[in-house]
Amino acid sequence: MPVLGRNVPHDSARGHVTGESLYVDDIAPVAGELLVDFLWSPFAHARIRSLDLTKARAADGVAGLFTFRDLHHNLFGPILKDEILLAEDVCTFRGQPIVVIAAENARAIREAKNAIAIDLEELAPILTIDAAIAASSFFPDPRMIRRGDPAAAIARAEHVLEGVFENQGQDHFYLESQAAIAYPGELGALTVHSSTQNPTEVQEVIAHLLGLTMSQVVVLTKRMGGAFGGKECQATHPAVMASLVAQKTGRAARIVYSKDDDMHATGKRHPFQNRYRIGFTRSGEITGAIFELYSDGGAYADLSPAVMARAMTHSDNAYFLSDVEIRGTVCRTNMPPNTAFRGFGGPQGACTIENVMQEIASVLKRDALEVRRANCYQIATRNVTPYGQLLERNTLPRLFTELPARCDYAKRMDGVREFNATSKTHIRGLALTAVKFGISFNTKFLNQANALVNIYLDGSVQVSTGATEMGQGVNTKIRQLVADELGILIDRVHVMITSTEKNNNTSATAASSAADLNGGAAVDACARLRERMTPVARNILSVAAGAPPAAETPQKSEIVFADGFVFDQANPAKKLKFEEVVSAAYKLRVSLGERGFYATPRIDWNWTTGGHPFLYFTMGTACSEVRIDRFTGEMKVLRSDLLMDIGRSINPGVDRGQITGAFIQGMGWLTTEDLRYTESGELLAHSPTTYKIPNINDVPEIFNVDWIEHDNPVNVYGSKAVGEPPLLMAISVWCAVKHALSFVSNGDIPKLRVPATTEEILMRITQYARGEAQLTS
Repeated sequence: MPVLGRNVPHDSARGHVTGESLYVDDIAPVAGELLVDFLWSPFAHARIRSLDLTKARAADGVAGLFTFRDLHHNLFGPILKDEILLAEDVCTFRGQPIVVIAAENARAIREAKNAIAIDLEELAPILTIDAAIAASSFFPDPRMIRRGDPAAAIARAEHVLEGVFENQGQDHFYLESQAAIAYPGELGALTVHSSTQNPTEVQEVIAHLLGLTMSQVVVLTKRMGGAFGGKECQATHPAVMASLVAQKTGRAARIVYSKDDDMHATGKRHPFQNRYRIGFTRSGEITGAIFELYSDGGAYADLSPAVMARAMTHSDNAYFLSDVEIRGTVCRTNMPPNTAFRGFGGPQGACTIENVMQEIASVLKRDALEVRRANCYQIATRNVTPYGQLLERNTLPRLFTELPARCDYAKRMDGVREFNATSKTHIRGLALTAVKFGISFNTKFLNQANALVNIYLDGSVQVSTGATEMGQGVNTKIRQLVADELGILIDRVHVMITSTEKNNNTSATAASSAADLNGGAAVDACARLRERMTPVARNILSVAAGAPPAAETPQKSEIVFADGFVFDQANPAKKLKFEEVVSAAYKLRVSLGERGFYATPRIDWNWTTGGHPFLYFTMGTACSEVRIDRFTGEMKVLRSDLLMDIGRSINPGVDRGQITGAFIQGMGWLTTEDLRYTESGELLAHSPTTYKIPNINDVPEIFNVDWIEHDNPVNVYGSKAVGEPPLLMAISVWCAVKHALSFVSNGDIPKLRVPATTEEILMRITQYARGEAQLTS
């Protein structure tokens, strides 16, 4: 039976339930292993006036204290080489490491921290986007995408809308905190187990900062207990600190952040402040649009320029903009460097224009779904993005037609209006939004992968790729692809631990592309192996049939690999076991190992000329209905219906889990996850007691998830990526809250920030009840 398109269980499902799945801190300590921690800056901006480690070094159980002077280099970064690992003269964010501490036990680490004598002079910090704009504190090279003459189009428009969309950040809140173990080896080599999405980057940064070659460092990642982008770049920091200790002491070194320290010291989803000016017709069609995007990049660039690029290329979302200008500027602040997070800027861009759709509907007193349909990308016309990419295989019109019918949108909207006209205690809202999410890294050279496939004499197969497993099921999908390509049972395929020793120069498991890239490379390796094994099988089958050797006869029929057997399509009754062909190939000295390679085709763009940055788009629509208590602001999601185009699903069960999980995580960003800081930049919400991620009670009472059948011929098996796009469909929940508020906003456009917490909603309701002036959105 075909293995693709089936609900094959996640390869770690049983291990997760039984507790057998190993994470970094589950690896048993070795003799002499040290614990590693660090002293970090308690201020967002401070000058180090003095640092005395004498007393701390003498503390019982302390094996070493290390500062920037112990590093070979102290400057790195994935895009701009601007980041300092260990503070030198000035601390630029609260949580920045200053001293690395190595000790025999946790008690000794605590004593060392207390014994370090440090004198810090607190400096004035920049903590917000507004403060950064006022101080002109920006990272280099603001970007722009432009088509047509939006200013002139807005000047001619029948209606003009202006506003500001603001969103806070979001903590990744992975269950496994940042963690690494470093083992010293011969000739200065290091072997590092890291909870990372990007083993190659960890390898590169360790080598650079410690003065080693990359070939001296091997990084391994078995799995992560969640990551969501937070371990794409920022896993380098703990890995380097553990490796520094291992290099200096010659002993294994382990570092595992506490949840509190992790939330204090690591970056988050980027806060954005997006300003917009929109011209539109009386029917709601946008004729001109100007967006000015500002993000909070934090103290160092990290991935902020790339996040801004994706936010800009998703500011159109599902809607055609004929005359448009999109500007993007990354602000430098004294916050921890913000970083990748599921969606990677896409949610901030898409939420802005979905907010615009709701506001146009408020101005025109029309149903927002009518406005969205009036602006939706079409098939034959109105099908080119602002950056010049033709929207191929566009299913948005179909999705905008099918979902309203499936979820009974029109009838339910009438019900919402009737309810709000009669209820004195609650209000309801209903919104249907869309997503068009580009799949590929914005940076062209990252769109490549390699895979190593080894067939053993018993017919079993090992697969090694650069993909890292963080719960999303990429290894399960790769197993399915390999089993299908070689025609063997899936239990004969084993995906190995990700290692820079087997797979070199790999890209991060990110951009929703891991299965596309690494699955493509694995399929390439299998195709090469099958090509070499086919003549072997043909000869055996020809001899068994009493025919001359295959080399002497025309090769008219196809040799088929399926269900663990190999046979001639013209004579399927005669079958060879897969392992029989393997054994014969080995005896004929045919190589049974192969390295495959995949480079994403048809992608190319730049900021000047635009182009084709994405191989394809994953699309979807979502409809959500909410109920809000007028007196407390408490919001409940009554129902959500999701309909997506995910191509041909490699594993429907895994894809369904990704869709539902991403949607709920998006709900958290948009409604409950409130990062609160003091005026000096200290994070107050740094544990499960003060930071509210969604729980089971937050899941919609009615939750329907489905997808349409639609082949995607440009990708492996006709599939589409599903890791990030469904998160953006949670915008329907936020828009439903905004819609509900329109019934109490006294005819004004309701304004709403992200997240729309209970407090935020109650503040708006109270403001409208008092007839107070509008706050910004």
